[in-house]
Amino acid sequence: MQTYLVGGAVRDALLGLPPGDRDWVVVGATPQQMLDAGFRPVGRDFPVFLHPHSGEEHALARTERKSGRGHRGFVVDADPSVTLEEDLQRRDFTLNAIARDAHGDLVDPYGGVDDLQRRILRHVGPAFAEDPLRVLRAARFMARLAPLGFEVAPETMALMRQMAASGELDTLVPERVWQELRKALAAPRPSAFLATLHACGALAAVLPEVEALYGVPQRAEYHPEVDTGIHQQLVSDMAARLAPGDDLVGFAALTHDLGKARTPAHVLPRHIGHENAGLKPLAALCERLKVPTEHRRLAEAVCREHLNVHRLAELRDATVLELLERCDAFRRPERVARIAIACEADKRGRLGQEQADYPQGPALRRLHAAAAAVNARDLPGGAHLAGPQVGQALRKARIAAIAAARSP
Repeated sequence: MQTYLVGGAVRDALLGLPPGDRDWVVVGATPQQMLDAGFRPVGRDFPVFLHPHSGEEHALARTERKSGRGHRGFVVDADPSVTLEEDLQRRDFTLNAIARDAHGDLVDPYGGVDDLQRRILRHVGPAFAEDPLRVLRAARFMARLAPLGFEVAPETMALMRQMAASGELDTLVPERVWQELRKALAAPRPSAFLATLHACGALAAVLPEVEALYGVPQRAEYHPEVDTGIHQQLVSDMAARLAPGDDLVGFAALTHDLGKARTPAHVLPRHIGHENAGLKPLAALCERLKVPTEHRRLAEAVCREHLNVHRLAELRDATVLELLERCDAFRRPERVARIAIACEADKRGRLGQEQADYPQGPALRRLHAAAAAVNARDLPGGAHLAGPQVGQALRKARIAAIAAARSP
């Protein structure tokens, strides 16, 4: 029995990135031997065990053989005769097919170290094409590694195009697509996720509402980048910069302009009413991927209200209150800051606007705080108010608080 550190822990250490979870592969052992050594079984589809002391995952070395369509269509062989090299060969990318033994020496049969140094994301072998999830993983890795200068190897991109064209991505379960998307939105450069999927033809399969934005023109005086798809990439990156690791903000930023794909051709490059037009494709996306409720509600608020937030200074005090109420800001106060950030990402996610000031963000937070500070118990004559009178008095007092907060 021999144990090796594998995968992301080895890769990230070689890249000088902060360490994450450590995964181990065990060669030459049976499940019974693992149980006898005190390991706890957790694997459902193949033998994975938790170390009795560290709790770290230890998987038996295994091979996989394609047996059907989709991500789950595999037969696993975890016989003790499976070698380390055979286990590493089934992995997706060469940079994930590096192992470290108990002495600290690297086992690198597929050139992963060289690809790390050359900043190339390359598939290990032809078995890559058997798992459609790997197309999304490639894009998600690019969202993390593109800031370090990584590019997808041409032969890997060509293979991903073939996989996208085959229709295999249609077999992916929504939860796995959402998992990869969520990780990409929390990464430093979500645009690399979108651009990679767009380039290989896979974005249309997993996020058709976003794919539809590419090639749609906008008015150049407001959007020097013109192409709405490119604008979306810039917005997603700006959201990651303003709210690092926050996939709630990332999802709202990703979906804020979906309505622009529905603008009639004779209206272009203007997009009148796109904020409301975007709610229907947003709902379709959320239903299909089973997006969590809070992500959906925040995205709906940003999609519907981002133009109102942009022109916040022009809105009447009563209109500001109505905006806050539509966003459920008094029951979900934490939502306001995220709405402000997503709207700022929209404004600054444009060529030449990366350093633009966005006073609307602090203003929205300030006006919300002023209105939220009004308490029904403190209303004038509150003890004598009942029923609708309470709501009317509260609304009047909140409007007054917003007006006061706007005064110099």
